[in-house]
Amino acid sequence: MGKIMAARKHPEQGFRSCLDILRLAQRYDPERLERACQRALRIGGHSYKSVKSILERGLEAQSVEEASTEETLSPVSHGNIRGKDYYH
Repeated sequence: MGKIMAARKHPEQGFRSCLDILRLAQRYDPERLERACQRALRIGGHSYKSVKSILERGLEAQSVEEASTEETLSPVSHGNIRGKDYYH
């Protein structure tokens, strides 16, 4: 909650986000909420929207390292892509 409050110009602006995150405990297990908040802090997602998204997708159970290796992009191979040598 401290990161949310510090990120706002006026602390009053962070109250709503903090209350919304606390309200998520009514819908989700408090342990899941805690893990989602920890994950959000590790990835720099200091907002209600980030925590809610983590909970909706069930990402709180995954470590950040697992998620980053799954989401790495591979180079696209396509006949219409010219590549770096074309521009020399």
